[in-house]
Amino acid sequence: MNKMTYEKLQYIELKEMVKNHCVSGLGKALLDRLQPSTQLNVVKIRLNETTEARNLLNAENHIPLKGISNVGYQIEKLEKGMILEPSELVAIADFLRGCRNIKKFMNDKEFFAPTLHAYAHSMTEFRSIEEDIQFVIKGNMVVSEASKDLKRIRNQIVKTESKIEERLNKFLKSGANKEFIQEFFISKKDDRFTIPIKASYKNQVAGTIVEVSSKGATVFIEPASVTKLNVELASLKAEESMEVYQLLATLTGTISEELKPIKINIELISQYDMIFAKAKFSKSMDAIEPKINNHGYIQLKGCKHPLLPQNSVPLDFEIGKDYRSLIITGPNAGGKTVVLKTIGILTLAVMSGFHVAGKEGTELAVLDQVFVDIGDNQSIENALSTFSSHMKNISEIMGTLTNNSLLLFDEIGSGTEPNEGAALAIAILEEFYQMGCITVATTHYGEIKRYSEIHSDFMNAAMQFNSETLEPKYKLLIGQSGESNALWIAKKMDVREKVLQKAKLYIDTKDYDLERVQEGKIKKPRKAAVPKEALYEFEVGDKVKLTELNGYGIVYKKMDSYNNVVVLFEDTFIEVHVNRMELEIKAIDLYPEGYDLNSLFVSYEERKLKRDLERGSKKALKNVAADIRKKLGE
Repeated sequence: MNKMTYEKLQYIELKEMVKNHCVSGLGKALLDRLQPSTQLNVVKIRLNETTEARNLLNAENHIPLKGISNVGYQIEKLEKGMILEPSELVAIADFLRGCRNIKKFMNDKEFFAPTLHAYAHSMTEFRSIEEDIQFVIKGNMVVSEASKDLKRIRNQIVKTESKIEERLNKFLKSGANKEFIQEFFISKKDDRFTIPIKASYKNQVAGTIVEVSSKGATVFIEPASVTKLNVELASLKAEESMEVYQLLATLTGTISEELKPIKINIELISQYDMIFAKAKFSKSMDAIEPKINNHGYIQLKGCKHPLLPQNSVPLDFEIGKDYRSLIITGPNAGGKTVVLKTIGILTLAVMSGFHVAGKEGTELAVLDQVFVDIGDNQSIENALSTFSSHMKNISEIMGTLTNNSLLLFDEIGSGTEPNEGAALAIAILEEFYQMGCITVATTHYGEIKRYSEIHSDFMNAAMQFNSETLEPKYKLLIGQSGESNALWIAKKMDVREKVLQKAKLYIDTKDYDLERVQEGKIKKPRKAAVPKEALYEFEVGDKVKLTELNGYGIVYKKMDSYNNVVVLFEDTFIEVHVNRMELEIKAIDLYPEGYDLNSLFVSYEERKLKRDLERGSKKALKNVAADIRKKLGE
């Protein structure tokens, strides 16, 4: 299978759902590596394992797998010759105990689960290693009772530390030392016992400075009276470390000697965890073990997509017996793509050993390949259109498939000119058919549907559509062709019967009505009528109210042939229809007789420049000349 098949059919998401039922990282890691098998015998074994585990779950309230951890990291350290830490040895002991428990659990389960019972025979018990680790380590610490020498050393350490504390307490209580001491307590620094001394008196106290505070006000001094004892303590601590190391090394060595059977236990526990995760997933969906074959026959009875809600419409489907190619038609959002995805994901699920949510009698094929071409495959990186991407995918499929392959195409041939797309789709379907493949394709093209009707080894199917409520039923009807839902919808929306009849005629015959409309039936465009109350001839300078802009302006140009007037509004000239303005004050009432109305539309700067030029201002003339030179230079 290729990566696109897994992505489009959501195979990874399906495995994630099953992984949620694992109790350890061992089973999850195995599920991550799980791939659909193309071998019929392997698939039979996988399904049988899941069924046996499901039977055990139905019969037992508890499967002793909890508490088993992934010890892969510890095994890697052992293989490198490294010494395990106490916590790592405890993890190994817990794992071995879990193996022993599952082996004991499986001992009397031969009737319910003969295959899983047989696996337990290959599992080795290591009770002595468990007990040795338990005796040496408690609470992730090596206990003193682990050896006589360790107990002796630790007793001496306790006595020595007691002597040191006794002498330091005497130092603290001495009146002669009172003024030197910063704080009256014993402080451990670098595993050495010290007294906080004021920095100004550091030379007054006999001993070794072990540490200085961050501000330098305090020095931590190991008084000379305990120096010898501290040296003795350090020596005892070194002996303790060596003895602990020897104990850990001995335990590690014991485990290393049994590494091969322990790794077999890991494989078996991983298998058990994964198998029981499959069984728990099966139980959560009330799934069944389907029949399987290797000759391409698929029959789904009331099956559901595992990633869809439990209340989704179940699918009944069949292919590979009386026909090997199925063409599905129906409305958008009617469930055609879900049908393809359900067929694909259930096939991959069964080949992985998963049960399917369906009814008894469901049968699926174990195939060499499952290919899909679903959704928008447009590639930005390669600048490929959706159609080009589909063609590239189909070309790659043709180069790798066998006669035991399942092909799922959504809207085959779409994304290009309909006639060419339909013809190309039919040719592609023919090619796959002649190669012996099982093909399921959805389409909107009537030509493909008609081709399927006349080919003896092709079959049509339709997604059921409620013509009364105009809603899809998400139910597949094999042997039926999809009706023209567009015409159904148009009829329900009260589109004229004459229009619907012509549309049906065009679908069937392509005989279009090309008669020209008579000249007298065509209306000519005419100017928009203006209400009588708006026929006032606006004059330049009139103050008007602009109704849509909620403001006032001054008429700059009179009404044109389209009844539009140019108005100065907020320092901008705009064109306004007379229906969208009202006369506020006539120009004759606003300005004195002989007033230059043009000045209304000229700025103050322009008017001042004009006056300066008229009176011969040299400054104005120079400014104009400078502007001219500037423009010429540009």
